[in-house]
Amino acid sequence: MKLRKRHIILLLPLGLIAAMQMEFLAFRKSDRKQTQYLLERGQEAPTFHTYEIDGRTIHYTHVGDEGKPLLVLIHGAPGSSSAFMDYLADTVLTQFVQLIAVDRPGYGWSDYGRAERSVQAQAAQLQPLLVRHEASQTLLLGHSYGGPVIARMAMDYPEQVNGLIIVAGSVDPELEPHEWWRKPADTPPVRWILPGSMKVCNQEILPLRDELTEMLPLWEKVRCPVTIVQGVKDKLVPAGNADFAEQALVNSARVEKHLLEDGNHFILWTRRSEIREMIRNLVNFNDRAREAAE
Repeated sequence: MKLRKRHIILLLPLGLIAAMQMEFLAFRKSDRKQTQYLLERGQEAPTFHTYEIDGRTIHYTHVGDEGKPLLVLIHGAPGSSSAFMDYLADTVLTQFVQLIAVDRPGYGWSDYGRAERSVQAQAAQLQPLLVRHEASQTLLLGHSYGGPVIARMAMDYPEQVNGLIIVAGSVDPELEPHEWWRKPADTPPVRWILPGSMKVCNQEILPLRDELTEMLPLWEKVRCPVTIVQGVKDKLVPAGNADFAEQALVNSARVEKHLLEDGNHFILWTRRSEIREMIRNLVNFNDRAREAAE
């Protein structure tokens, strides 16, 4: 009996490690499962692509007519392109935009488990998407950590970005929480047993306050129209982030702020139909602006 108890005690940590490394904690779907999901919902089959940059592999999913405006979907932390499956499957949405959902560096199938701590570097590593799929207009939608990434892309590549939709974006450095446990979680042996997605999440959030501070003087470079969507009851990204972005976007062609009174951090999924109409509105705004300029 004593031997059996000792074995159980020894096996418990191993069992914990195994459980934490389960695939569902990777927050990703295979290309096959993504295809199946879309086809079952009446969407056309997606295509999957990769490219190499800075010694990294970036993976993304594309669906829709390449002659339409492009909407690039950029997930939070943790996450992957599979966070946007219901957007990719939305046949109403693909009537007026083509869609790309990308795995940010370290997530999904983009060098899973290998973090990129710099927001500027992430923006640079995703910029080839804007060139490879040049469209009549290119919009970026970012959720949570994806918010500062798309903002940085508009700052650094203003000629290639025609609009932003920031959904529950972590953009104000002063509102970044001081979470004492993050540094211990990035040291051995804790880091060794974390699933790759959680390790990457922690490693890119640790320097985020400094990254956002570095971006402060760059907000004036954003000239495209911006739609800000924020849940008032968001406990992960305070609603004050939306106010910060609105005030920082001094040179944007148009700023629309939508505060969803009963919304939390998960409005990307719970308020999808409303966000779809915000996307349509932004596409139409750009079309009208282009027609007026001709």
